[in-house]
Amino acid sequence: MNTPSLADMRKNYQQAELLEANVAKHPLDQFTLWLNQAIAAELPEPNAMTLATVSSSLRPSTRIVLIKGYDEQGIVWFTNYDSRKGRELAGNPFAALQFHWVELERVVRIEGRVEKISEADSDTYYHSRPLASRIGAWASPQSQTIASREWLQDELKNYGDKFQQEPPRPPHWGGYRLVPDSWEFWQGGGARLHDRLKYTLNDGQWLMQRLAP
Repeated sequence: MNTPSLADMRKNYQQAELLEANVAKHPLDQFTLWLNQAIAAELPEPNAMTLATVSSSLRPSTRIVLIKGYDEQGIVWFTNYDSRKGRELAGNPFAALQFHWVELERVVRIEGRVEKISEADSDTYYHSRPLASRIGAWASPQSQTIASREWLQDELKNYGDKFQQEPPRPPHWGGYRLVPDSWEFWQGGGARLHDRLKYTLNDGQWLMQRLAP
């Protein structure tokens, strides 16, 4: 089977425009609008976002996580604090998030400082998860090398036998919040003249600017 030429693959973006007169003055309101539209369009996993972190050696890494809440304070997700992303955030508490809603030809980029949420809030979310996911948070030493899939399955069984129906939240597992100081909303445009509106926090106020595509 012949592989299509990657250099020849391209898409003509033409669904919508993103104009200053038609966007919200606060980026959180614009994000809410776009997220709700992505959910209403029944896109596959509209809550999936790329999380980018940087290690103390300045080496970047990315992975997909799921947004689990947001408000004026920031964007929240949950993970293993001992994972690679957790270790990198411990050394450099700044990160970037990106949503890519392909079918709507939209991207949202968010940057800011990251902090852990309260233990009480982490407890609340942890106990709302399915039992298998709660046990899995104990069984998996995320990002560490393991011997085999069978070893992981054995750990899952061992912790299941230990905790039964009431596993406590692991001390190494909980929520993070990214507190934004920058948002960018990208809408695909014809002839690669995409619309890019960036909100930057300045003295407690959001300043909106248009960026060249």
